[in-house]
Amino acid sequence: MFEMNFGAESLEIQLQRDGLSEAYAENLRRATAYATELAETGLLPFAKQSSEGPELTDVATAATHIRAGFKHLIVLGTGGSSLGAQAAIAISRYLPDHVAGTNTHIHTPDSLCPFEMDRLFAALEPAKTHVLAISKSGTTAETLAQLLACRAWLETKVSGDALGAHFTFITEPGERPLRTYGEKLGSPILDHPTDVGGRFSVLTTVGMLPVAVSGLSAAKFRKGAEDVSSDFCENPGASAAVVGAALTHTLHQHKSVTQVLLMPYAEALRAFTRWHGQLWAESLGKDGLGTTPIRAIGPVDQHSQLQLFLDGPNDKFCTFVTVPSLGEGPRIDPAEAKSYGLDYMAGRTIGDTVTCQSRATQETLRGKGRMVRELVIDRLSEENLGGLFVSFMLETVVTAHLMGVNAFDQPAVEEGKILTRQYLADL
Repeated sequence: MFEMNFGAESLEIQLQRDGLSEAYAENLRRATAYATELAETGLLPFAKQSSEGPELTDVATAATHIRAGFKHLIVLGTGGSSLGAQAAIAISRYLPDHVAGTNTHIHTPDSLCPFEMDRLFAALEPAKTHVLAISKSGTTAETLAQLLACRAWLETKVSGDALGAHFTFITEPGERPLRTYGEKLGSPILDHPTDVGGRFSVLTTVGMLPVAVSGLSAAKFRKGAEDVSSDFCENPGASAAVVGAALTHTLHQHKSVTQVLLMPYAEALRAFTRWHGQLWAESLGKDGLGTTPIRAIGPVDQHSQLQLFLDGPNDKFCTFVTVPSLGEGPRIDPAEAKSYGLDYMAGRTIGDTVTCQSRATQETLRGKGRMVRELVIDRLSEENLGGLFVSFMLETVVTAHLMGVNAFDQPAVEEGKILTRQYLADL
């Protein structure tokens, strides 16, 4: 699925040099024990989404309806109800064997913005647009506001009897505003699992329906996640999730590392860094604790953030995600390169350049005393991305355990939601 490495020197040598061997060994023991406990109790629900789950039939049916009848799909959701799907479908245009049988363009206005909604409505045709509204609780204010606006816009061109076919809903079972709304419209409603939180929901119907509409395979995403989950259960002490959690906590405790950097060298994974940022921040930032996620993309952020990473505070644990790309992409004409004194580029491909840049950046960071981990996936695929999703979710949960916080709640944000409703009522 993917391999993990720490450069020319082994992790053990680096830890010994930094005086962290004993502390890391203890945290790895604790992390492994917790992972073993999770495995013995059947893992957490987000890591048990089956590639043969019966709900995938409902996903396929809904996706077929959307793809057959609509040119555009607007996905309404914020945070975990949108970021996972965005990260998943982003790889579709990079897969050479991707089934290009969908003419449905997916739009994800995940941040409530009046100007974005105006722009979207001006650009799309109501009669050719489907709306997917996602909210676990069914009460998310941003999503409900967008939904009401979308309905009013659709009604300018769509008759009342046909309106229900333009909507699909994903929310928990039970009495809740979003579900009631969908029932009154007579629209399809898919269940959001009650035991999976929004930011952990990418492998559920929440992420898999947009995946299916995009023409990607939901079953393959889940198969990749199943493989990584199996490895986690069978050999937890060697899994990227457990090692990453033990390292993060050790560096935070003993080296004042307060930030975690995720820097893929693959443009297809840009949206993945946004998904990871929410997962990490909202799961771990509690009770005055937590480490701050930083998003970067190589090679472009070598020219914007790398100076800070190299020469600023040594307070970051750096994770690179790379895809082998030697020989990939356009090849630079040798004569043309040499005519401008660019002999080192002559005959090389763009992929050669990116590979060397990633290697050079990692080695330079290590030379500056930074802890750097590289996760290498053999190719961009649904299976590999599904594996990355579940690995980082498991890493987050194990890190929370080591910190002593609950990974699955977010109590601090509730006050803002209450005040927002109050201020709206007072207008």
